Amino acid sequence: MFGISPYEYDDDGFRDCSVTGLRIHRSAEDMVKLYGLTAIVALVVGGIFAIAVAMTRWELVGMLDPGQFYTYLSMHAWNLLIFWMVFMEIAILYVGGPFVLGRRLSLPSLAKVGYGLMLVGAVGVNVAIFLTKSPDNAPLLTSYVPLPSSWQFYLFAIVFLLGAVVAALPFFATIWWERQENPGKTLPLVAFGAFVTSIIALEALLGGLITYVPTLAWRIGVLESLDPVWYRQMYWIVGHGTQQINLVAMIVIWYFLTHVLGGAEVASQKVSRIAFVMYLFFINLGAAHHLMSDPAVSAGWRLWNTSYSAYGAVIASMIHAFAIPAGLEAGRRAKGKGGGLFGWLWSSPWRDPGYSATILSIILFGFLGGITGVMMGQMQLNMTWHNTLATVGHFHATVVLGTTVAFMGLAYYVLRLVFGREWVLKPLARIQPFFYSGTMALVTLMMMYLGLLFSVPRRHPSVMDIPGTEFSFEAAAPFFAVFGIAALLAIVGGAMFVVVAVGTLLFGDEFDAATAKIGDVGRLAAADGGDEDHEPVHEQSMRGTFVLTLVFLATFVVLTALNWYLLSNTWQIGP
Repeated sequence: MFGISPYEYDDDGFRDCSVTGLRIHRSAEDMVKLYGLTAIVALVVGGIFAIAVAMTRWELVGMLDPGQFYTYLSMHAWNLLIFWMVFMEIAILYVGGPFVLGRRLSLPSLAKVGYGLMLVGAVGVNVAIFLTKSPDNAPLLTSYVPLPSSWQFYLFAIVFLLGAVVAALPFFATIWWERQENPGKTLPLVAFGAFVTSIIALEALLGGLITYVPTLAWRIGVLESLDPVWYRQMYWIVGHGTQQINLVAMIVIWYFLTHVLGGAEVASQKVSRIAFVMYLFFINLGAAHHLMSDPAVSAGWRLWNTSYSAYGAVIASMIHAFAIPAGLEAGRRAKGKGGGLFGWLWSSPWRDPGYSATILSIILFGFLGGITGVMMGQMQLNMTWHNTLATVGHFHATVVLGTTVAFMGLAYYVLRLVFGREWVLKPLARIQPFFYSGTMALVTLMMMYLGLLFSVPRRHPSVMDIPGTEFSFEAAAPFFAVFGIAALLAIVGGAMFVVVAVGTLLFGDEFDAATAKIGDVGRLAAADGGDEDHEPVHEQSMRGTFVLTLVFLATFVVLTALNWYLLSNTWQIGP
């Protein structure tokens, strides 16, 4: 596809990857290229609108008026939270399924139909948002009723969601044929994780269709009205569910890239699989934190969703948080790649941007995204986070520092081993994950500070002077200055990735696996897909991971205690 693949295929359309040992069929490879490139285009579009949004919230610049701000914010949200993510996630399914299993992509014509529908839907949504005029409202991400958006927006959102469902079907068919032909064989962990991701994705996408089809009927006059309470409840199946697709797909990438680039092994196949299964039952219940201030839900509903049910997802995440670095440590120690407490980490292939992006994603998601997610998911603490800029800081920590950085790491891998092109501007490629992650971490921290310490609202274009209020946010101005500068630098960091990716596709030399060093490569073809644990892995020390886990736990305790302290100061009791 695109006439830029240097690889030769046999008569059945297969080739063997000389680096990982994967047997890759052209049908799957072509679709990974197509969906992956389209995802990067959505990343570029969303990044362009991010400039205007950030420079409006930084009131020293104040780029947009309120009407423009909401339009640009909607464009930014839909392109980066939905289109960039979902196009990339379909590509990940095709890697985690046909690539890892060494199979053709089943029903390739459906993959093309799904792509066409998704592309039409994404373009249509962008046009509908950009051309929004009164009395219609820019939908932001939530598009809450009874505020109306244009009927074209709802129509093309439905087309996109339907396309994503169709695009997932070839993956399901591939898994089904694998199970039919190998009934006694367990799926490799990466394929198993991708399968769990696909089920969560299907639930979220169908939830979106259930939400938007009646809403479209309301906007074109078929339905006289739509219950806002019903809408809010149903919307968050897709509104938060798509972000849970991001989470599970990101974890699949962590297992995949730490193995193929860092030489990691799976510390325990059974435990990691159990954690993925727990996500099936509990992960989407995290959407409850969007409704903690909703008068339509009962106190019992809130308690159940923010405590007992939420614990299942948190425990699963804690399992992965230990299992992935533990597998990396054990795998590297088994290969003689590090001694002492952290030698396995210091000796890692940090100059490989695919590897560095993966590790940075793990660290920053855990400390900034994961911890804050658990805190704002508590019914009591949610009151200090809800509808403030701290919420925006949280989901930038998850979907940007976590998912986007991990997706960038996978893209670096794909550029070499799928497109067959050597990176251009290698020094730029090597610093890009560090530069982008560092600046975005500062952006998210500033948004959290502004929300928690000053209660800066999350959606209003101006802050220092909000019409109709007497609140003064002047004390927050220094934080906004740091936010604005860091946001500009983060956008530069994102542009660096695009320059390397596009430049590699257009001008990169042919990748030579024989002379190139790709981390400390693990060959997936030799990886155990069964249920039995590797004894040699368990013979290795994992004390470095244990120390890091204690650091994480201490950070968790301190930040939780701090948030409860801030909550206690919200209402003073007594004289």
